[in-house]
Amino acid sequence: MRSNHKIAMVLLAGVAIGAIAVQGLHAQGAKLKAYAIAEFEPLDASAQAASLPAARKVIEAANGHSLHTTAGRVVQIDGGPAPKSVGITEWGSVDEAVAFYKSKAWADLAPQRDKASKVIRRYLVEVEK
Repeated sequence: MRSNHKIAMVLLAGVAIGAIAVQGLHAQGAKLKAYAIAEFEPLDASAQAASLPAARKVIEAANGHSLHTTAGRVVQIDGGPAPKSVGITEWGSVDEAVAFYKSKAWADLAPQRDKASKVIRRYLVEVEK
């Protein structure tokens, strides 16, 4: 009887290890969403109004999703002063976002963007599911 218990325990241990390995492999293949946050200072309201639709169009063409926060209120809670304006864009992954921000389509919009606003800081945040 004891050998049957040993076999059952070894079998259960094997199933458990296999389940953990499959879950780990599945998690490695899943890409986490990312958010690009741009803190900026508007320079010219009319230039900004003209450049935003073009920027949003190329972002959406690259599978990004603008959260339309540029005209929203920014409220300082902790730390240094809040930026005057913040843009947030959702991406399928950090890799997609980095590829976009290095793309020709984004670079081509630089002259328009530079007239409209001064970027203080732009960064990506990866989000756990």
